[in-house]
Amino acid sequence: MYAYAVHWDPYPFILLNLIFSTQAAYSAPIIMMSQNCAGEGDRLQAQADYDTNLAAKAEIEDLQMSLTRIEVEKLDEIIWLLKNR
Repeated sequence: MYAYAVHWDPYPFILLNLIFSTQAAYSAPIIMMSQNCAGEGDRLQAQADYDTNLAAKAEIEDLQMSLTRIEVEKLDEIIWLLKNR
């Protein structure tokens, strides 16, 4: 009864601070473990993106080579037509 008459938890709420500190102490490792799992998933996604980018780069280089070959063939044909006119 004495605790109700005299405030046993004066400003700045020491008991509330203790409760929040305890909650932070047991929740922090759980949060860190979940972030670690999420980080592993992010690493896997980044590797998949990298592999996709490498495949796309190779395909673009092949297309550029094909277009260059076609352009050279067309220019050779134009030059031949101009010479044989």
